[in-house]
Amino acid sequence: MVNRRSLPAVSLAVAAALALSACGGGDGKSGEDDKIAGADGGGGTSAAPEPGASPEAERPAIKLPTDMKNVFEGGGTGDPVAEAVLRDSEARINSLDEAIHTRSLERPAFGFYNTGDAARGAAVWVQGFYDDKITWTGTVRYYDRKVTVEGKKKDKATLSYCADESKAFNKDLKSGKVSDAVDGSGDSLVAYTTRLVKNDKGVWQTTDVYSKRGTSQCQ
Repeated sequence: MVNRRSLPAVSLAVAAALALSACGGGDGKSGEDDKIAGADGGGGTSAAPEPGASPEAERPAIKLPTDMKNVFEGGGTGDPVAEAVLRDSEARINSLDEAIHTRSLERPAFGFYNTGDAARGAAVWVQGFYDDKITWTGTVRYYDRKVTVEGKKKDKATLSYCADESKAFNKDLKSGKVSDAVDGSGDSLVAYTTRLVKNDKGVWQTTDVYSKRGTSQCQ
């Protein structure tokens, strides 16, 4: 087991298995210090509705403990479509961590933002935390986020970004012990490429996730 958590990098069955072997989970419960994820996440975005567009689905609230923080840099592109992709991608990441924290894959946000191979792989990854009886604590920083919108209807997108996990650590639920830092900052950096599709409710759901750890492109 690594000394800090590994974020899900799943799409193919092999990738899902590798993500599960990297880190695991526990059976704690939601604490009283929960907060709404993204409330102070540093870079949250919101999309402006298009004229004449149908009302978007109401987004489910996501609660994370105060010691589990995701910081999203960038955004504010001026493109409402790209900003909507970023917003729903942030919520997807937070939904996985909510599932870890609450020890439940039945939280509304998990199925709201994850679908297809991304959902299946994420479920395997989260279950690993349950099996190993751990959670994570600290901060993960997401940066260098780039959106490419595709399709005639602008309903498909590719999002690439980097994650810095150097300040995020595994935490044993029973003892409360936090893992030590990992030597070598390069191993704490992960490059992600995700695919998203806008569903009929206006939600950008992630369908596929690919990643590479320790990559130079995130230096």
